[in-house]
Amino acid sequence: KVSRGLLDKYGAERVLDTPITELGFTGLGVGAAIAGMRPIVEWMTHNFALLALDQVVNEAAKLRHMSGGRLSVPIVFRGPNGPAEYLSSQHSQALASYWVHVPGLRVVSPSNPADAYGLLKSAIRDNDPVVVLESEMLYGDKGEVPNEETLVPIGKAAIAKSGTDVTIVAFGRPVKYALEAAAILEKRDISAEVVDLRSLRPLDEETIMASVGRTGRAVVVDESWPAASVGAYVAHRIASKRFDSLDAPVEFVSSEDVPMPYNHTLELAVQPSAEKIIAAVLRALYLEA
Repeated sequence: KVSRGLLDKYGAERVLDTPITELGFTGLGVGAAIAGMRPIVEWMTHNFALLALDQVVNEAAKLRHMSGGRLSVPIVFRGPNGPAEYLSSQHSQALASYWVHVPGLRVVSPSNPADAYGLLKSAIRDNDPVVVLESEMLYGDKGEVPNEETLVPIGKAAIAKSGTDVTIVAFGRPVKYALEAAAILEKRDISAEVVDLRSLRPLDEETIMASVGRTGRAVVVDESWPAASVGAYVAHRIASKRFDSLDAPVEFVSSEDVPMPYNHTLELAVQPSAEKIIAAVLRALYLEA
């Protein structure tokens, strides 16, 4: 969807249509980056990108360090990540933690059109490999996009909504759920601040900790599975660095620890939602639903 029309606009010298072999065309991109180009590798989905882990983890992420800084790999890996509809277990996985775990990679996850535009521009300009996690369920969203010179810095979170009672930390599509939950909570006189991480590696801990320091309570939302997830790591960092500021344990909302069902009712049941976030906020405030 994102690259539609690029071949007609820029020609076959700049836009290469490759066989569907993720390991092969990802390696082609890594080699081009080492040779001085700034390739953008489009994965049909991050589920298929698992086939290319070796080129990303063992080559792109390592070469600057293994060469003592003599080599750089300025490449962008992008494509849809996370739950979609009716795609079942193998095509609806949220795999952010696979990339965030790796030193040498930068990882971003936009939640709106403006950030998708600005983060991609920053990723292309970066001299290190950047993984862009796009949500297939956000491709149809519309919004204001800044002018061509606007960049969204990698490593900087955004306050999507200000609040005083609780901090909700999220990234990607769950930011929409967090904002929906915050609007409903507002009707109960509960003021929720929503932090949109935007960048997962590097992580903007300064913005997170400042927000939690103001509110004294935190709810972290991640559409990945709970174990070893980005959200679990963020919750750990908050508990470690803001322990003295917390008035309640950090709450964590994630997908259920099961493969994604095909049945749509079950599909929705295992994912984060505004309702689940509201329940977590009420627990953090020691209030009943």
